[in-house]
Amino acid sequence: MSNPQANTPAIVILGMGALATARRVQALYPGAQVHGLEGRVEADILYSDFGGHLRELYQRDTPIIALCAAGIIIRTLAPLLAAKNTEPPVLAVAEDGSVVVPLLGGLGGVNMLAREIAAALEVVPAITTSGELRFGTCVLNPPTGYVLADIEQGKRFVSNLLGGQSVRIEGAAPWLDQARLPLAADAALSIRITHDAREANGDELLIHPRTVVAVIDEPVAELAANVQQALAEANIAAHALVCLVASSQQMANPVLQQAALTLGVPLRFIAADNTWALAQQAIAEPQALHTAHGVTLAVASEPLDHRQIGQARGRLTVVGLGPGAAEFMVPAAKLALQQAEDVLGYETYVKMAGPFRPEQVLHCSDNREELQRARHAFELASSGRSVVVVSSGDPGVFAMAAAVLEALEASSDPLWHAVDLQIFPGVSAALATAARAGAPLGHDFCIMSLSDNLKPWDIIELRLEHAAAADLALAFYNPISRARPWQLGRALEIVAGHRSGDTIVVLGRDIGRPGETLTLTTLAELRPEQVDMRTMVIIGSSTTRRFARQDGGAWVYTPRSYP
Repeated sequence: MSNPQANTPAIVILGMGALATARRVQALYPGAQVHGLEGRVEADILYSDFGGHLRELYQRDTPIIALCAAGIIIRTLAPLLAAKNTEPPVLAVAEDGSVVVPLLGGLGGVNMLAREIAAALEVVPAITTSGELRFGTCVLNPPTGYVLADIEQGKRFVSNLLGGQSVRIEGAAPWLDQARLPLAADAALSIRITHDAREANGDELLIHPRTVVAVIDEPVAELAANVQQALAEANIAAHALVCLVASSQQMANPVLQQAALTLGVPLRFIAADNTWALAQQAIAEPQALHTAHGVTLAVASEPLDHRQIGQARGRLTVVGLGPGAAEFMVPAAKLALQQAEDVLGYETYVKMAGPFRPEQVLHCSDNREELQRARHAFELASSGRSVVVVSSGDPGVFAMAAAVLEALEASSDPLWHAVDLQIFPGVSAALATAARAGAPLGHDFCIMSLSDNLKPWDIIELRLEHAAAADLALAFYNPISRARPWQLGRALEIVAGHRSGDTIVVLGRDIGRPGETLTLTTLAELRPEQVDMRTMVIIGSSTTRRFARQDGGAWVYTPRSYP
């Protein structure tokens, strides 16, 4: 990471004593959030395990500003430390803001962050990096748009520079204009900025500007190798490659996806039907064009931002939030929400999925507008945006995954079908309630919705008859509402025709949310008025059992063996 602003930093605190300083630091970085220890502090994001949370942030390449003792941070991250040139910036800041200490990420801009934070807190940063102290910049950390060719050779170069040798600059390096480098026109040392492929000599710091895009005519299996060969024949360094560019018609082509992954560059798409049009739209006035092996290399005069070229392949991720508690959400769903540009869902569920950064766009809608929501999600994603649709529980259990697929099947829009669609599971209400009770779904079971909004009631009754007759444990979603107060009673009558009155019943209300309740009763004792739309009803099979717990409650389970 060559620019500390490439990723938004996470500001991590352990207690209320650090919150005021954390908010001052947060004001420096739009979109940054304060991460606080659950139960100790009110923060934007809560975590329960400091070590695990810090390591997860580090592994996601997130800059970390931790308001705690430096030793805690070092001991926590020590097992992960590897290559110096791949680590994100990590800083320790005193709770009262009196000290700012850059710890890791010297090549990722940690000292720049330290200076920014220290200036805001009106203190002096504890920078100890020799090159930064002497020259006022880290020459091994060029800004976004430039890449250091060889970090190991660069270290030797800086060592010679610190040894007292002078240096000359060959090529455009505007970020060094204010540096305190010992410049001399006849210096033996040189900083060379070029997209040419070449080996740096012992007296040279070689930096490549990212000025080249590879325009793909026809994706072939050997595409990554063809791009590499075209670069070599044009004498262009691989580090100078900004992105691959292809026609929007090829958006879902897996060959392009794999080639971009192999080359480690983004993939961008432009609505054009020939190579020349693609190249012209990627770079308005290319400095040079090189065509070989089905690849056209277009060279710009200045570094390029791939985000300004065409559009990305849109992504639509459907996630389940689990029953409500953050610890029940799978990591993949959390990451999708963090990366999303747009989040869609029923307003209650969208609020559960937060907090969100200011730049994330929330699209809340009524709970019955599922197909409209799915279509809106595809419209956004097909424009190149990263979109998440949220459901409670599991998105594939009476939730948004089916609606999204229904909308896609009904669409003839090729851009919708080119969207990168993923569905991440969640902990369903039935499984969360069962886990609280023990294992009432430990053998074969059936999950049913008692709502007749989308299916006829006679179908529900038929399925209830068969499931009850089959002696399956039953889990009821949408068991009762003001509009249909009689249906649960009728469902219980059907089940009672096949089960004894002492069959165990579990009622889980708001499991995983504040105020959750778990009630154990029997089929004979259960009354519909004990249940509402926020209650999960689990009716055991003939083999479901219960036994006392030491805390006065009871465990419920259905044995895996059958009598």
